[in-house]
Amino acid sequence: MHLRDTPEEATFRAELRAWLAENVPKLPPEPDHTDWPGRRAYESQWQRLLFDAGYAGINWPVEGGGKGATPGEHLIYLEEASAAKAPEVTVGFVGQMHAGPTLIAEGTPEQKAHHLRGILDGSHVWCQGFSEPEAGSDLASLRTRAVRDGDHYVVTGQKIWTSNATVADYCELLVRTDPDVPKHKGITWLIMPMDLPGIEVRPLVTAHGTAEFAELFLDEVRIPVANRVGDENDGWRVANVTLSFERGTGFVGEMLDTTNLMKELVAIAEVTPKGAGTAWDDPGIRRELGQIAAELDALWAYTKRNVSAGAKGGLPMGSGSAFKLSYAGVVQRLGDLALRILDRASLAMDDVDGRPTAAQVHGRLHAFAVSLGGGTSQIQQNIIAERVLGLPRER
Repeated sequence: MHLRDTPEEATFRAELRAWLAENVPKLPPEPDHTDWPGRRAYESQWQRLLFDAGYAGINWPVEGGGKGATPGEHLIYLEEASAAKAPEVTVGFVGQMHAGPTLIAEGTPEQKAHHLRGILDGSHVWCQGFSEPEAGSDLASLRTRAVRDGDHYVVTGQKIWTSNATVADYCELLVRTDPDVPKHKGITWLIMPMDLPGIEVRPLVTAHGTAEFAELFLDEVRIPVANRVGDENDGWRVANVTLSFERGTGFVGEMLDTTNLMKELVAIAEVTPKGAGTAWDDPGIRRELGQIAAELDALWAYTKRNVSAGAKGGLPMGSGSAFKLSYAGVVQRLGDLALRILDRASLAMDDVDGRPTAAQVHGRLHAFAVSLGGGTSQIQQNIIAERVLGLPRER
């Protein structure tokens, strides 16, 4: 693991930092967090700038349309983008972190040619159609049915917590193509265009007041067989390829943003009245902030270690789950501490008394999602217990 930049990485960092310093301030004001179509337009504009500058899909292979950057350069990109407060990847998350890498690994030449550029230049937005009302943590229990009819699959069923469905062009969809085999063996991974007949999208408003999730109701939707990724009934393996990207580096950029949030909380504590002084005067609060800062720093070092190991031929078993499990715990504790420091200001979704309190409140609410997305913390514990420690499988 290299804790210092190589000369090549130092050059890359300097060029990237200069580009971010020039382009981030030119962006229009960020849309309100409840304006999801506005967020799509805003983030797509930023993605196009990245694409034109050669920074889109920086860790994607060159043959997939990316820059083919080294793992170290990828981490430098995430670090510098977070420091420059560049737009976060929210609308483009599924395409850039899930669908695109999955298609690079498992897609046909035709699928790659049709989809990868659109993901990279921001013109195509994807949603994730995995979870169902009766298949959340136990995803393999999904019931959405796909019946082969000539050159199409006829799909009927329901999905829930479908990320970005209200603004998406395509959906990475898991369906059951064989109900008569063990549940993990009868699943297929499909690309579903969101403008097909028979698709109904019902937005789900979150505690943030946004409609980033939705329910999907599918009524005999005809999806071409050419849109299948991998073999029929091999979708569980392909889905685990998809989820490995989210559990591996999918939360790294978010972790760096959480580090910025922690630093902002320190500044808030220094000016927030508490007793005869400020919240920062409380040694208990300073101790907790110090512990959280140390854990975030340790997670960053752990990320570099994993990236170095991956560059040498493979990640340690369960490393992605270990990162996500640890990060979920840290972000939960940071959110709880923020609410205690903010006191009554924690009841408002907007900034209070000129302090940037809203971001802390939103951060606490988002912490719940961190414990769920990509597999709950309990699922990550099971993965580590069974695949790393060799303990008996949970009944």
